Amino acid sequence: MVRDNKEEIKKQAKKILDSFAKSLSGVKFNKKDLKMGIGGFRKEDNGVKCEFSFRETILNNAPKNNGDCIIAEKKKW
Repeated sequence: MVRDNKEEIKKQAKKILDSFAKSLSGVKFNKKDLKMGIGGFRKEDNGVKCEFSFRETILNNAPKNNGDCIIAEKKKW
């Protein structure tokens, strides 16, 4: 019974991933739109300033923060 459940979950996961891959195949992008910097990192443009209320909301929702920074674990998994 447990093995049947695992197999069913695997089938469902495969179906979801296949559907997602099919959806992504329809996405068109231009390589010129990708701005890559040194080391393969994306370059940031000047961007726009965020509203203070947005920043405050994000920091309030973070489990841990230190002033203006969110404290998060790195590579725990």
